[in-house]
Amino acid sequence: MSNISRAAQKADDSDSLDHVIRVGLIAYGVVHLLIGWLALQIAFGEKAKNASGTGALEYLARQPFGGVLIWVVAIGMVALVLWRLLEAWQGWQREDDNADRAKAAVPQLFKGVLYAMLAWSALQVATNSSGGGSGTDGLTAKLLQLPAGQLIVGAIGLGIVGYGGYYVYQGWSDKFLEKLDGRPQNADVSKAYRWVGKAGHIGKGASIAVIGALFTYAAATHDANKSAGLDRALQEVAQAPFGQLLLTLVALGIACYGVFAFARARHFDR
Repeated sequence: MSNISRAAQKADDSDSLDHVIRVGLIAYGVVHLLIGWLALQIAFGEKAKNASGTGALEYLARQPFGGVLIWVVAIGMVALVLWRLLEAWQGWQREDDNADRAKAAVPQLFKGVLYAMLAWSALQVATNSSGGGSGTDGLTAKLLQLPAGQLIVGAIGLGIVGYGGYYVYQGWSDKFLEKLDGRPQNADVSKAYRWVGKAGHIGKGASIAVIGALFTYAAATHDANKSAGLDRALQEVAQAPFGQLLLTLVALGIACYGVFAFARARHFDR
């Protein structure tokens, strides 16, 4: 066994890692609760609110003991990155065929990247260096300047729509319940987890799908300004017909996803 494999196995066997991952899941839930709260404020007219991961972290940083809490979120997100890397490694080791290995490892690596992005945002907020970026508009503009740039941005948009759709599918089909490794046997508690998880996955999936739709529209119009992150996507929902109602439902759904993250932390068992 290589040194890397031994180190990975040692980390995987660590009970301390389980505790840190639980902290990460709680932190992840807090971020979603804050995004839901900020989105709800947008729904009722506070257009200046930034309902994104970074906006939620900046909001948290302004609260009492916010500086400490941001570092807790950053450490928790790093723990979740490590967890996903271990899951990818285990999936790769478990399979013999390269196609099966990729199928097992790539989704875990993708989730690890998402956690890493949130960890980076938390570190930037914690060190007061979160400003100055050009955001998705600048990135999309650079991509559109590449050969076949419209196809690249369009493919990214469709991929994001698909990712959001998968969340909706998980919520609609109750497939998300597989994430609760040690589900409570109490029927009422299990029913509550089911409905919170269902609303959370559908709400989060809907917001992700809107982001993907905006990227796809940017590709179709060759206009980088049409692309957007989560905050702008929610602003677009607010401007749609029945936008206040729709955004309220999405905001509550995202908040429910945060509550579901707490349930995962409570019943986490690798």
